[in-house]
Amino acid sequence: MSSLLGIDNGLTVTKAVIFDADGSQLSVARRRVPQSMPHARWVERDMAGLWQATAEAIQEAIALSGRPASDIKAVAATAHGDGLYLLDNDRRPLGPGILSLDSRAGEIVDRWSRGSVFAEALALTGQVPHASSPSSLLVWLREHDPERFSRVAHILACKDWLRFCLTGTIGTDLTEASTSFTNVRTQSHVPEAMRIFGLEALFEALPPMMHSADIVGYVTTDAAALSGLAEGTPVACGLHDVTASALGMGGHEEGVVSIVAGTYSINEIVSTEPRVDLRWFCRNAIDLGRWNNMSISPASTANYDWFLDTLCCPEQDEAKRTGGSIHEMLAAEIDIALGRPSTILFHPYLFGSPYGNAASASFLGLHGWHDRGDMLKAVLEGIVFNHRTHVEALRDGFAVREVRLTGGGSRNPAFAQMFADVLNVPVIVTSTDEAAAFGAALCAGAAVGLFASPQQGARAVSKTSHEYLPDAARNAVFEDRFSLYCRIAESLKPQWLEIERLAGQSIEGAA
Repeated sequence: MSSLLGIDNGLTVTKAVIFDADGSQLSVARRRVPQSMPHARWVERDMAGLWQATAEAIQEAIALSGRPASDIKAVAATAHGDGLYLLDNDRRPLGPGILSLDSRAGEIVDRWSRGSVFAEALALTGQVPHASSPSSLLVWLREHDPERFSRVAHILACKDWLRFCLTGTIGTDLTEASTSFTNVRTQSHVPEAMRIFGLEALFEALPPMMHSADIVGYVTTDAAALSGLAEGTPVACGLHDVTASALGMGGHEEGVVSIVAGTYSINEIVSTEPRVDLRWFCRNAIDLGRWNNMSISPASTANYDWFLDTLCCPEQDEAKRTGGSIHEMLAAEIDIALGRPSTILFHPYLFGSPYGNAASASFLGLHGWHDRGDMLKAVLEGIVFNHRTHVEALRDGFAVREVRLTGGGSRNPAFAQMFADVLNVPVIVTSTDEAAAFGAALCAGAAVGLFASPQQGARAVSKTSHEYLPDAARNAVFEDRFSLYCRIAESLKPQWLEIERLAGQSIEGAA
């Protein structure tokens, strides 16, 4: 028997998922990885703790699979992109890992947007920097923590750190390399890209690039002891989780918009030539000569999770106590709210938006007769509206023949149907629950010859679970609501800046 291990590290949970060679899921184990927010806009986590939690998840997944560790023929990791995971000259973590929800560098990005940096970066790298880009975070460190900046020896992404923990080797893949410092046309790291940001002194700290399905090392003795994997198991290079999710649901190809409704609002489509636009990132796809065009913002189901954590604490506690699901507990409230009209509109900008760093979330049209179900419905609708903003941008630039959806929200039929009604196109939800981990496993399988390529492996084993068709009547209602949602967002642009200025005012100080 042969199986494959895909590791998927998100922003709050790290997962180990074991798949049979035929694509069926054998086991999954999860561990929460605590975040630290020591200051406003900082979102970090301990790098050693992340590896410890991942190793524990791997050990549990092996036990749950009912197969020995020697049955796993290869391993690959995927994880959140952007952010920053740094090592010093001794290959030790240089402070905590910085997550892609971090926005401490927002002022630097705002400064760049008023000068020449945005235009130069877009022309050379195919994208403009954002608050959690490696470029902006490194400049923030240079300006605010020069001692730490002076010790940077290796610039890694999250999944590259996990690969290092497994193998002791340093490197990255095409998809991850293109987050800040590659030439969009040659698809390789270039010093010119770092000069745009004044970071050319760190060019040698960039990791070497390999294909996602290349074997980059083998599980070490220490990693085997901690994780339960067999020493010497091949490890493939892996890939950015955005690309992994598209691959895992069979959507990493031309003409298919892949939507990931997760912490981030991910909306992506592959092209065979670089097409540059301010509304999306033109980054490397898995293979040279192909590009992954991503229109994204940190404004998807993180808003729903925040609502649950902040306003549904008793239900959360009850779900933990009974082993039930908080989502199932609230489903009836949401279903009732979906069946009645509502004035509530929600802009899902708790952690970021397509409108820049100053935007913030808001409920509008809220009255005393509304209940929690009405607010939850508005949160879900706002999330889908934000995805539509990105999908419409991609429709302007690329021919779209199909839309595929994954992410935690896709498992809720009402939520998936809302995507079809709001986008006014059929939406396919695949049967792969763990799409990103499956994408990593496909790379692992291709690395050891189980598949001719990751894409061919995806075509061989992916199956359509359900197709949601748009309802004309519901679409008409959503059209009116989406139009108002957009007009309000545009009108709030100057007010968002005023709201941010309030953060510097103290009521006690004024007294």
